[in-house]
Amino acid sequence: MNYEQARFNMIEQQIRPWDVLDQEVLNLLKLVKREDFVPTAQRALAFTDVELPLPGAAIADKSQHMMFPRVEARILQALAPKKNENVLEIGTGSGYMAALLAYNAHHVTSVELDANLAQTAQQTLRANGVTNVEVVNADGAQGWSAAAPYDVIAISGALAELPQAFLDQLKVGGRLAAFIGGVPVMEAKLITRISENEYRTENLFETQVAYLVAPQPSSFKF
Repeated sequence: MNYEQARFNMIEQQIRPWDVLDQEVLNLLKLVKREDFVPTAQRALAFTDVELPLPGAAIADKSQHMMFPRVEARILQALAPKKNENVLEIGTGSGYMAALLAYNAHHVTSVELDANLAQTAQQTLRANGVTNVEVVNADGAQGWSAAAPYDVIAISGALAELPQAFLDQLKVGGRLAAFIGGVPVMEAKLITRISENEYRTENLFETQVAYLVAPQPSSFKF
């Protein structure tokens, strides 16, 4: 398989038409090799417009997925992490989104509930030279206060409602991206903290992504 041609097609046919026009983001999608974060048996599907399932999870009956490439790119463009900023990601999955976030950030803390996925993602990140991501095997249903506050928070899975804890862990001036709602239509939202008590919310696009895996789904008020 010609990975470079497939990557080019992904960018030109899926991502650019979805209003991802920031050249830094497009260049980064060429630089960070998506196929390296996909299970070997699925590498031929690395650039397809689907949510790729991630086998090998330790938590029974809890399937996890890589998001659509176009969704990853739109969220990255909206959050626009900077070199001096600290990032929190909830839902490490394969580690690919963490790698994208890390390239232009100071440090990324990525929280993954599934122990097997957390271990594999950390190994894959290191193998690809990404050294500024710490993968934490823990429940991130209420964020991760240990390293708060954050400049950027990315929640890589859908929620029925956004817990207040995430907003509390965001710095003034910080940005948070989350997928909020129910099947079949969810809203991708960008929330910016503009003061200690004020937040600005922008609806980015409608989509449907897999729900964030959590040990106590009732906490999300499904």
